[in-house]
Amino acid sequence: MNIVKKPGYAVDSVDRALQLIMLLQERDWLRITDAAKALDVAPSTAHRLMAMLVYRGFALQDDQRRYCVGPALRADAAAGPARTALSIARPHLEALALSVRETVSLVERVGITARYLFTAEGPQLLRVGNRTGTVLPAHLSSGGKAILATLPQPSVAQLYTGRQAQQSGSSLAAAELAGLQRELEEARTRGYAVNLGRTEPDLAAVGAPLAIAGRPAALAVSISAPLSRGGDIQQPAIIEALHATCEAVMRDLHAEGVPPAL
Repeated sequence: MNIVKKPGYAVDSVDRALQLIMLLQERDWLRITDAAKALDVAPSTAHRLMAMLVYRGFALQDDQRRYCVGPALRADAAAGPARTALSIARPHLEALALSVRETVSLVERVGITARYLFTAEGPQLLRVGNRTGTVLPAHLSSGGKAILATLPQPSVAQLYTGRQAQQSGSSLAAAELAGLQRELEEARTRGYAVNLGRTEPDLAAVGAPLAIAGRPAALAVSISAPLSRGGDIQQPAIIEALHATCEAVMRDLHAEGVPPAL
C-alpha cells in the first residue's frame, strides 16, 4: 500500500478548502467558529473559505448562519435532476431578471427549508444581491411558500407539527400554523406567494412554483426587490412575466424528460 504524502507544492488555501468540504460532509451543520477551530485559522479566514464554497455550490447557509453540504456535493438521487433543471432554468431566469429589472432566483424546498440554487441579479443599482447558497425557512420565504402551497393542508400540518419538526425545534404553534395555512390558501388562489419583510426587514419577494396542477412541486422561481419596491413586483405585468417564465421552464423540463417534482 502506497503512503500518500502531502505534496511539497501544496497550496494551503486549497488544502483548507478541501478540509472544509470534508467537515461539511461529516456534520449536519457547521458554524464558522467550529470550522476555524478545526482548521486552526482565524474566523475571518474560515469565513472567506466558506463564502467561496457557497458561491460554487459546495455549501449552503441557513438563517442561523450555519452551513451544510450544498448541491454540488450531494450524492442523493435528486442531485442529478436538480442540476439538469438548473441548467435548463438558468437562461429563462436571466431573461426574466433583465425583463423585470429585479433579482430572480431558483428555489428548492428541502424539508422545511428553502434553498437558493441560482440567482440572476437585476440590473438596477439598488437591488437584492446574489442569494445563491442561502437557506431560509420555507414558511417565510416567497419561494418556499409557493412550493408549500402545492401541498395538501394535512401534509403542511405534518411538516410543522410532526415528530421531526418537534425534535428539531422547528414546529409551529397552532396559531402560527393556522396563519401559515391561510397564507398558503391565498397563494393557491392568486397563483403566487408574497414575502414582505419576513426574512429580512428591507426585502420583498414574490414566488411561483414550478408545478403541474394538482401535483406537489419541489422548485419555485422568485423575484426579489428592496421593500420600497414591494408593490411594484406585485403589479400584474410582473406576475404575468413570472408565470410565463415558470411555464417556459416547465415546457423545457418536460421536453428533456426531467420530472417537475424533484
